Amino acid sequence: METFKRSIISCLGEYASTVLIDSTFGPSLISHFPKTCSPMMAYEADVYHISDKDRITKLPENLSISDFSKIGYKVLKFFMYYAPNDDSEINNQKQKIIENIGKECVANNISFLMEPLVYDPIKRPGSLDYAFLKPKLVKKTTKVFSQPKFNIDILKVEVPVDLSFVEGFGDPIMKQSEAIKCFKKASKAAGDIPLLYLSAGVSFDWFKASINMAIEAEVDCSGFMCGRALWSEAINIFGEKGKNGLEDWLKTVGRNRLQELISLFN
Repeated sequence: METFKRSIISCLGEYASTVLIDSTFGPSLISHFPKTCSPMMAYEADVYHISDKDRITKLPENLSISDFSKIGYKVLKFFMYYAPNDDSEINNQKQKIIENIGKECVANNISFLMEPLVYDPIKRPGSLDYAFLKPKLVKKTTKVFSQPKFNIDILKVEVPVDLSFVEGFGDPIMKQSEAIKCFKKASKAAGDIPLLYLSAGVSFDWFKASINMAIEAEVDCSGFMCGRALWSEAINIFGEKGKNGLEDWLKTVGRNRLQELISLFN
């Protein structure tokens, strides 16, 4: 796993403004960042084992926010599942955690990138009911975390529509013109906080289409952050052909994809 992540940094880092690394491998990989790439590390213990009941992100036990600058990281990323219509006690607890992280980031001169991932306590992602609800969830959640008390410098937000139900991509339940309006409405909720769109593991083509919609909606978007949309196929290549095969793929297909996305903003 460390080899794979090191290759991502070395092959794509010089073409990106930042690369995000988890807290497990972040300390050992800091020296591999190109000078032109700003290192970013996640302040999360384990994003894959979170209680379905409250969906509260666990903080790392062996890392504090004051360690970030000592290691060499000037940007902290934290993610939390958030449902605006969930139990108020759970949401208050989540907001308090995020507020405390923001305060510590200010105290330690660390930029705070917040990634709220929306959900609904009842409706499941992938369903038509959830697709109708998602634009409102993203807008309301963005508005919550645009509040100054959280000291968030950048919001990494989800695309506010499910392309599986947008004409031209999946079932034509929603027109593309309606989807573009959803981008505009959700983005305004951020106020003056810069927005980045996350890929959420969709295909490269769908993520590119999402960014194009945001641009067409004239969203004041500062960029994007994507992982699997960029290099998901590289996982199998690494397993079959090892490090050399992985880096050959990253230096060709991976770089071309990254530069293709960057060019959308030029």
